[in-house]
Amino acid sequence: YEAELSLRQLVEADANGLKQILDVLTLSKADLEARVQSLTEELLTLKTNHEEEINSLQCQLGDRINIEVTAAPSIDLNQILQEMRCRYESIVETNRKDVELWFNTQMEELNQQVVTSSQQQHCCQKDIIELRRTRNALEVELQAQHRMVPRRLSMPNLILVATVLV
Repeated sequence: YEAELSLRQLVEADANGLKQILDVLTLSKADLEARVQSLTEELLTLKTNHEEEINSLQCQLGDRINIEVTAAPSIDLNQILQEMRCRYESIVETNRKDVELWFNTQMEELNQQVVTSSQQQHCCQKDIIELRRTRNALEVELQAQHRMVPRRLSMPNLILVATVLV
């Protein structure tokens, strides 16, 4: 029984404390509601005064001010970008064709030079072969002449050749 009595007293004390807190909160709520009401009335008064001032200023200015808001014509950026893209693609294509034409021209000239050089090389090789044959023939003839010189030259002929050379 005593435990229940002390528990009851604790619960009653808590309830009394909560009632006091509830009273304080109720007073705070009433105060806040009064402030909200006051601020709402002040806002309404300010709006009314603002409208009256606007009307007063409009009456003072009369027809002197005519405000007209005109928006700039809208610009279609997608269309502009598409046009730019087309122009650049056209320029790129033109440049590609020009470079391809230049490359083909250079390749033709180079191929012509290669053909000409090959022909010249072939002619030069033929000339070299012909000159080697001529040289070989002349060497053979020279060797034959050298072999014949000792037989033809006798002492009197040597004197004659020596006199002619001097």
